[in-house]
Amino acid sequence: MDSLVFDSGDLDTAEEFLSHAYARLRIGNNGTEANRTRMRRGVMPSVSIDELDMNYEMSYSVEPLGRLALCVMHEGTIADHTIQGVSASYGPGDIAVLAPPELPYSGRVRAARYNVTMLDDHLLSQVADPGPSGAPVRLTGNRPRTPAAARYLKHLIFHLRDQVLADPAVRDEPLIVSTGAQSLAAGVLAAFPHSARTDPAAQDRRDAHSATLRRAVAYIDDHAEQPVTVAEIAAAAHVTVRALQYAFRRHLDTTPTAYLRTVRLSHAHRELRAARPAGGATVTGIAAHWGFLQPSRFAAAYRAAYGVSPSHTLRAGRA
Repeated sequence: MDSLVFDSGDLDTAEEFLSHAYARLRIGNNGTEANRTRMRRGVMPSVSIDELDMNYEMSYSVEPLGRLALCVMHEGTIADHTIQGVSASYGPGDIAVLAPPELPYSGRVRAARYNVTMLDDHLLSQVADPGPSGAPVRLTGNRPRTPAAARYLKHLIFHLRDQVLADPAVRDEPLIVSTGAQSLAAGVLAAFPHSARTDPAAQDRRDAHSATLRRAVAYIDDHAEQPVTVAEIAAAAHVTVRALQYAFRRHLDTTPTAYLRTVRLSHAHRELRAARPAGGATVTGIAAHWGFLQPSRFAAAYRAAYGVSPSHTLRAGRA
């Protein structure tokens, strides 16, 4: 995992760079002399987040990316963005799907600063069940369903950009990266229309029995230190994602991901207690190792579970 920065005033150089960064594309501009193309990319497995700034007007034509691409506009305009003959324009504050992984698109950038987030579409199937056809989960619309869902998805994107990808030490923590990618995929499905099934069917309710819960809990307990997905837990329990979620809600009044966080919190607790007096263990380091990115939230969850702060446990263990 790494980051990438590009800054050039030459359109030919920009075209070559962007063709490597996305897919083969052609850039045409309006003859402006002072062209500047800037891009900063943060990368983690299955997800990349780019910030682009172009101070000129250009047209673009892009071949299929092979990945799901989202756009968040900061300033300026993307005009005549066209997919399969259907055009749209986006301005400041808008969030939209640039294109499905398998389709080309074209349009114009008008002196814009914007975000492009790309993710492997298999992430969607890690957090939701396929539709009736059994095909992988796909988005079925380019605009968010509600303003609230759009705001939440933008918050997730900027959180990953600023809190995970901006810090090399954090983006090298597998559990944080896995949790972030799954949260992003769930946020995408919450924001956009899609083909996944969401409500449990009759068979899901029948499968949501105590044996399903026991199998799922055993798998989580055995794999808590690994970047497991909800789909993997469901497969280990021999049920659908919906049945898994229904089983946790019915028997424990929680979700599989919330239970996974609880298990990881207990591992962090044991690690804090076992810290050696001369060791270099820190609360932040232990929390990150177990998938907790924000120390303040980790401390609040820890205090709620154990009645003391994690730093108190660490000091007591060293003593």
